[in-house]
Amino acid sequence: MAEIAKWYVVHTYSGYENTVKATIEKNIETRHLEDLIHEVSIPLETVTEMTDNGPKTYDRKVFPGYVLVKMIMTDEAWYIIKNVRGVTGFVGSGTKPTPLTDEEVRQLGMEKHELVISYAVGDEVMITDGPLTSFVGTVEMLDVEKNKVRVVVSMFGRETPVELELDQVEAVSQ
Repeated sequence: MAEIAKWYVVHTYSGYENTVKATIEKNIETRHLEDLIHEVSIPLETVTEMTDNGPKTYDRKVFPGYVLVKMIMTDEAWYIIKNVRGVTGFVGSGTKPTPLTDEEVRQLGMEKHELVISYAVGDEVMITDGPLTSFVGTVEMLDVEKNKVRVVVSMFGRETPVELELDQVEAVSQ
């Protein structure tokens, strides 16, 4: 049975995240471990700060001191990552690293799952998630890049626009 690669959280000295990522990637290349260690990532978020000189945009680490690694956990892979300079260990209980759950991976946006949108502006859709589950409304705006859809729902006799994520609604079959 082939093992499935999972995301693990590696703890590093603060400020060493980029060095650790580069070292792991170099080890993967030189030791030909592409089949064990699939991806190394430092989650970043774009921040816009208002300064006297106008807005300044930069990327900020979401979790300083941590690097995420998608890998098949074997003794060899564990040993190689654990012995990278700047790594203090894996996040997990005791000595066993704990992989992130699918939900955590989704929330972190580590893996973009393919989403097929079967509705367009003007179509009737049903809300499938959130406090307005099972409400039916009309698509007013669709922004695939930002993963947003605005649906106008009739509540208490009033038209109310609701902004949702693309996978929180589905087309109503006519």
